[in-house]
Amino acid sequence: MKKIVHIQYSMESAGRAALRLQRAFQHTDITSTIVSLEHSMQESQGVKYMSTAARMITRLEDRIQSYLTRKVNRKLGSFSYPVLGSNVAKLAEVQDADVIYIHWALKGMLNFRSIEQIARLNKPVVIFLHDMWNITGGCHHSFDCVKYKTEGCNNCPMFPGENKNDLAAKEFRKKMRIYSRYSNLYFVSPGRWLYNCAKESLLTKDKPAFYIPNLLDKNIFKPTDKKTARQILNIDSNETVIAFGAITVDSPYKGWAYLQKALALLMQASPAENISVLIFGSSYKKEIADAIPFPVKFMGYLKDEYSTALVYNAADVFIAPSLAEAFGYVVMEALSCGTPVVGFDVGGIPDMVKHKENGYLAKYKDAEDLAEGIRYCISSGVKGYLPADIEPELTLKKHLELIDQVSK
Repeated sequence: MKKIVHIQYSMESAGRAALRLQRAFQHTDITSTIVSLEHSMQESQGVKYMSTAARMITRLEDRIQSYLTRKVNRKLGSFSYPVLGSNVAKLAEVQDADVIYIHWALKGMLNFRSIEQIARLNKPVVIFLHDMWNITGGCHHSFDCVKYKTEGCNNCPMFPGENKNDLAAKEFRKKMRIYSRYSNLYFVSPGRWLYNCAKESLLTKDKPAFYIPNLLDKNIFKPTDKKTARQILNIDSNETVIAFGAITVDSPYKGWAYLQKALALLMQASPAENISVLIFGSSYKKEIADAIPFPVKFMGYLKDEYSTALVYNAADVFIAPSLAEAFGYVVMEALSCGTPVVGFDVGGIPDMVKHKENGYLAKYKDAEDLAEGIRYCISSGVKGYLPADIEPELTLKKHLELIDQVSK
């Protein structure tokens, strides 16, 4: 029986990938444990939480990151240069593991030294790419920049006016030194697009890389009676419900401006339609409510997966207007609940959304096509479903094969 340990900053939001994988391993001959820095809102078995001192480090790291990235062009997203971290390699859960999975573990959990301490254990280390950070000089998404493929992130566009030896170039060299020194590092991408980026990055093009989608529990995320779901959420059964996850208005990743315009176009084309908008992930935001021309219902932050699945089932269509998406868990969840998804043809979204079959792939940054996708899914009665190669059973099988391969 092999022992796996997952290293993950938090199990909330995107961090649920590690938790879901661990739960799936429980039905196999794999023993799985999670090491998490931040406590989860829901207690789970098999989780080792790090000390209060380790959590205090992350508060200081936030301040350091704010200073280091003070000149970053925020329109290009987030940048991380980890300074502080903990020696996770000394924990018994890591020492006893046969294979180590590193998920998203920044914000003071791991720094470059921490990663090298783990690599020195000479165990297979699987680095799960939840965004582009591991394959670039520090950006979490490179957008149009390809310097991580060609010249080692010199003169990073995120640091306008800086020289060739900017923070991105320094970070790139640190990663290159670690990656080239250790042969026990393996990289896994949940999406084909990010997998291809990893194979082209100067950092990882010579490292073993695998494409394995994320997974979820289909006993939770499954189609249920829409009328019942709406009764529970106090939504009129006669309404056409459009749903989307919480949008950060100024986020360069989330595409709020395009979603706002698409909804305005939808109102112009169908002013008499009984349409309402359902938003989950945050409480009431006046800026968003005022910008949407339809009645809006804010569901707040949903602490459990059953509530999230209920929202998907209450909707007629789910919109994912992301401009940068490594995978798109909300897309997977909505499709698994039978709700069609409209999103841009970008990143990992095309892995799951099949155009005009289980949703609609709009042209990138085209609000008119996004609106057309919403109209199409509603008028055509499109039903969501997971493509066969994204099914959780197949994903689990791929992880078991990977563990077997790297353990030899």
